[in-house]
Amino acid sequence: RESDHRAWTPVSYTVTRQNATVQGLTEGKAYFFRIAAENIIGMGPFTETAKEIVIRDPITVPDRPEDLEVKAVTKNSVTLTWNPPKYNGGSDITMYVLESRLIGKEKFHKVTKEKMLDRKYTIEGLKEGDTYEYRVSACNIVGQGKPSFCTKPITCKDEIAPPSLDLDFRDKLIVRVGEAFSLTGRYSGKPAPKVTWLKDDIVLKEDDRTKIKTTPTTLCLGILKSVREDSGKYCVTVENSTGSRKGFCQVNVVDRPSPPVGPVIFDEVHKDHMVVSWKPPLDDGGSEITNYIVEKKDAHRDLWMPVTSATVKTTCKIPKLLEGKEYQIRIYAENLYGISDPLISDEMKAKDRFSVPDAPEQPIIKDVTKDSAVVVWNKPYDGGKPITNYIVEKKETMATRWARVTKDPIFPSTQFKVPDLLEGCQYEFRVSAENEIGIGDPSPPSKPIFARDPIVKPSPPVNPEAVDKTKNTVDLSWQPPRHDGNGKIIGYLVEYQKVGDEEWKKANLTADSCPETKYKVTGLTEGSTYKFRVKAVNAAGESEPAYVPDPVEVKDRLEPPELILDANMAREQHVKAGDTLRLSAVIKGVPFPKVSWKKEDREVSPKADIEVTGVGSKLEIRNTVHEDGGIYSLTVENPAGSKTVSVKVVVLDKPGPPRNLQISEVRSDSCYLTWKEPEDDGGSVITNYVVERKDVASAQWVPISSSSKKHSHMAKYLMEGTQYLFRVAAENQFGRGPYVETLKPIKAIDPLHPPGPPKNLHHVDVDKTEVSLVWNRPDRDGGAEITGYLVEYQEDGADEWTKFQTVPMLDCVVTGL
Repeated sequence: RESDHRAWTPVSYTVTRQNATVQGLTEGKAYFFRIAAENIIGMGPFTETAKEIVIRDPITVPDRPEDLEVKAVTKNSVTLTWNPPKYNGGSDITMYVLESRLIGKEKFHKVTKEKMLDRKYTIEGLKEGDTYEYRVSACNIVGQGKPSFCTKPITCKDEIAPPSLDLDFRDKLIVRVGEAFSLTGRYSGKPAPKVTWLKDDIVLKEDDRTKIKTTPTTLCLGILKSVREDSGKYCVTVENSTGSRKGFCQVNVVDRPSPPVGPVIFDEVHKDHMVVSWKPPLDDGGSEITNYIVEKKDAHRDLWMPVTSATVKTTCKIPKLLEGKEYQIRIYAENLYGISDPLISDEMKAKDRFSVPDAPEQPIIKDVTKDSAVVVWNKPYDGGKPITNYIVEKKETMATRWARVTKDPIFPSTQFKVPDLLEGCQYEFRVSAENEIGIGDPSPPSKPIFARDPIVKPSPPVNPEAVDKTKNTVDLSWQPPRHDGNGKIIGYLVEYQKVGDEEWKKANLTADSCPETKYKVTGLTEGSTYKFRVKAVNAAGESEPAYVPDPVEVKDRLEPPELILDANMAREQHVKAGDTLRLSAVIKGVPFPKVSWKKEDREVSPKADIEVTGVGSKLEIRNTVHEDGGIYSLTVENPAGSKTVSVKVVVLDKPGPPRNLQISEVRSDSCYLTWKEPEDDGGSVITNYVVERKDVASAQWVPISSSSKKHSHMAKYLMEGTQYLFRVAAENQFGRGPYVETLKPIKAIDPLHPPGPPKNLHHVDVDKTEVSLVWNRPDRDGGAEITGYLVEYQEDGADEWTKFQTVPMLDCVVTGL
C-alpha cells in the first residue's frame, strides 16, 4: 500500500520463493509491504515492513570529475578548474574535495577546508619553486567518489608572456554624426596587462557618452551619439612588465558642412546681373565640399529661385535681374553627407555700375572777410563717369533754404571764392558734384562762419596785479585787453619766472582753462620771489605779454579767523523732534582756518553731517531727537588766532514718563495716586497729566482725569473687591508722553483689623481627660468674615498657654488633659 493510503493491494498469490519482484510502482512514492504464508489449511498472519520504502533507482558514489585543468600559476598560487562527473551516482553533488601532493611525497593532502561546490579554486600560500600535482573528487549523499586523473606536476613560479593584441577594427573608421561606434578586440599577456584608451594622445575617461569595458581577455571602447568633436586618432595600449602593444584607428565623424562664411561680397553690380563671392565653411563636416547651391530672390517677395547647384568655386554670377529691384542671395555648401544651413546676403539693388558722384566730404572755409569766403573741398568718387561740374550753395545758419552761389560751372578747381556776403551774418556752405548721370548728394554743411574781416591777435591785458598770496600760491587779477583783434577772447595764458632764472614757465597749458580775468598760480616755492606776466588769446593767437609791475615774494598772508554767523546760529535754536537741525557760518581767515564742531565740549553725534568748504562750514542733523539738544560750539583756528561761537539748541518733543507713581489710602471705593514730574519735559512746559485705570479682567483703559496739573489724584468710584491697574502720562504742547504704570494691581477693599474676643466662653461637660467648651461670636469681626477660633489651655499654676487647635465652629472638645 502507498504510505498515505490505508487500503492494501495484492501483488501475488502464488509466490513459492522467499523473494518477489513488485512491478507497477510509481517512482518517488513511498510504500509499505507485507507478506503472509499460506498452506492448505489457510493463510497465516502478515509481516509488514517496519519503514516505508521510497521507490527510486539505486544510488552510488559519483564518477570521477573530468577535465581538471591548470588556469593560472604564480610563484605562490595555483588556480584550477574542472567539469562535473558524467554521472552523479543518482544523487546531487554536495561538494568537491581538492587534494594536492608535493612531488617527492607519497600522500595526497586535502586542500579545501569547507564544502565547496564551485568548480574553480585558487590555492594560495604556496612556496616558490615547489612542484605539486593535484586531483579532485566529487561527493554526494552516499559518499566520496573516485578522484580525477592527476594534473601534470606544476612548479610554483610567475608565468611571463608579452602582451598580444588582436583588434576587430581597421586603421580608419567613418561614422555619421549621431550614430554610435565601438572599437573592440582581444588581448592576452602574463602578468595581466593594463589597458589604456587614448584619443589624440589624451587619456579617455568614461562619461555619459563614452563607455569603456575591459574583461580579462576582451577590450571595448564605445561612443554614443557621436559628434564631430569625436573625430581623431584613437589608440589602445596593452602593457605589462614584459612590454606593450598598441593599436590605432583614425575615426572621422562626418556630417553636413557648416554654412559658408559671410558676408556675401558683391564684386560686381549691374542692372541685369551681379557677381558675388564668399568664403568656404569653417567646418566641411569631415568630407570635402562637393558643390555650392546658389539661390536668389526679390527682397520684397518670399520665393527663392535657383541660380546654380554645380559651382565648386566660391564665386558666382547671378544673371537675369530686373533693373532697380533689390535682391538677396542665398548660398548652401554641400558634401557627401548633406547640405549646410544657408548664408544669406544683405539686400542689393540691381543697377548699372555708373552712378551720380558721391557726396564730397565736409568743406573747409578759409580767407573769410566781411563780404566773402573761400570754400575748399576734396574730390569725391565720380560714380564711374568723370565729374563735369561742382555746385556750391550757401545759407544763413538760422535759415532753412539753400541758395547757389553762382550759375557758372566750377571745374576742375576744388575751391571757390563766394562773394556778396552780408557783414556780421553767420553762414554755412555745402558742395555737390555733377557728372553726365546727374547731380550727386550734397556734402555735410561746413562749420558756421561769420562774415567779417580776419581776426588778428589781441592787445595785451591791462593792469595785471597780485591780489593775494599764500606760502605756495599767488592770486593774479587783470583787465581785458583794449582790442580783441576782431575775435572773441578764448582765454588767457599765465606765466611765471623765478627771479634769477631765464625761463618763463606756464601756469596753465591752454587758454580755455583760464577764461576769466583772474587766476591762482599754484606749486610755488615758499620764500622765493617770482615775476608774473599774462597773455590774451583769440583765434588768431597770443597777444604780447603784460607784466605784473613788481616781483612777488611767496609766503602766507596772515589774517586772524573771522566768523559771520548765519541766522540759524544768531540766537537760541528751537527744533521740533524729527525735523532737521542746520547750523552754519561763513568763515574767513588766511590761511583758511581749521574748523571743529563740539557739543558741550565733546565730539558731536556721529549722525551729524559736517561740511567744510573754502568759505564756510555747515552742521546738519536729520531726524532730531531730544538728546540732540544742547550747547553747540564752532571753533575756527589758524596761526593768526582762533575764534569760537556757541548756540543753544532745544529739541522740542513730547515729555518723558512721570516718575515714582505711588498708591496709598486704599478704600473699598477709592484710592490716592501720587507721582513726580518727568525728568524730561520735552523742552516745553507740562500742560496737564492724564490718569487712567483698568480692571485687570478688562483689556480697556478708562480715563479718570485728563486736565489736572497736580502731581496727585484721588481715584473715586471704585467697585469694592475689584482689582485695578493705574497709569499716568504727561502732556505738553507737542503731545502726550509715554505712560508710567503701576507694577501690581490693588484691590478696592477697606483696611482690615483683628476681630474682637469671643463672648461667654464656658464648659458644658467635663471628663477625666477632656473638656467640652462652647462660646458666642465676638461683637466685631474686624472688617472681614471670621475664618476660625484658636483654642488654648493652661494648667493651673503654669505661666504659659498651650495651643490646642483652630476650629471653625463655636464649640470644641479639648482632649489629652
